[in-house]
Amino acid sequence: MKSLKKFNLLAMLLAAIIIASACGNGNANENTDGGNGEGAETEELEGSVVIDGSGTVYPFMARMAENYMGEQENVSVEVSRAGTSAGFSKFLAEDGTDFNNASRPIKDEEKAKAEELGIEVQELKVALDGLTFVINKENDWATDLTEQEIKDIFLASAGKKKWSDVRPDFPAEEIKTYGPNENHGTYEFFFENILEEQQLVDDINLQQDYSTLVDLVSKDKNAIAFFGYGYYASNTDKLSAVKVDFGNGPVAPSVDTIAEDGDYAPFTRPVFSYLNVNHAKEKPQVLDYAIYTMENANAVAEETGFAPLPEEEIKTTVDALNNLK
Repeated sequence: MKSLKKFNLLAMLLAAIIIASACGNGNANENTDGGNGEGAETEELEGSVVIDGSGTVYPFMARMAENYMGEQENVSVEVSRAGTSAGFSKFLAEDGTDFNNASRPIKDEEKAKAEELGIEVQELKVALDGLTFVINKENDWATDLTEQEIKDIFLASAGKKKWSDVRPDFPAEEIKTYGPNENHGTYEFFFENILEEQQLVDDINLQQDYSTLVDLVSKDKNAIAFFGYGYYASNTDKLSAVKVDFGNGPVAPSVDTIAEDGDYAPFTRPVFSYLNVNHAKEKPQVLDYAIYTMENANAVAEETGFAPLPEEEIKTTVDALNNLK
């Protein structure tokens, strides 16, 4: 009988040990799995993201990069502004940039170059911009112009040399025209879409840096220049924006009027960032930044002088990016 009791006691102890061991191992596995799962969710990314391209899109992307690096401290996001076309040259190269910002759509020859290099490219439409014409603060005569008057000022064939050639009651002073150079998508948009590829005035002063254009116009009473609304919005203390009459009265460019269905729509255009999908698949931080950019595009657009996109359009792009994971 004693032997049986001892056997039962030993059996109970052994069972308790087995159960405890199983529970312990189970907890250990759960902690490990849970730790890995939690780590995957909260793990900080590291590495770099390299972006170049449009000067127009630069304020938007620079703010986006600043916000992102505030959340991902181990990721360095470098944003440069060589211009849309110059940026595509850097993007479409061996070991090129991760993104190219663009104030015009990618061209067929650029698509062909990407295909030749085996680079998969994804277009990210990030916001809407309004082509804005700016004048010196002391210019109190050309505060509103018709769409045709603006075209005539920049067209060689129109022969508008002096402000009085535009309207007889304007000063008989020589017009000084300025704009971004051929590296920029803004120049291409103006030349191709607004002027329909007609020759610009011979003496137009084209510059690489938008900050230079702001400075030149702010010091020249007879100056008029064109660039994206965002640069005007950040320099309203130095420049005035021309109100444009498209046929129904003068319209000032603004975040509201440059919307797709806004009153400034004839001078409105989408702006983009193009993603190297190959890099996005190889470098987690690049794909993460692309998704972050689209998820926060509308908030940053309004902060930097761009009009937001429809939410359903944003969602479609985010879904496409998530499919790259």
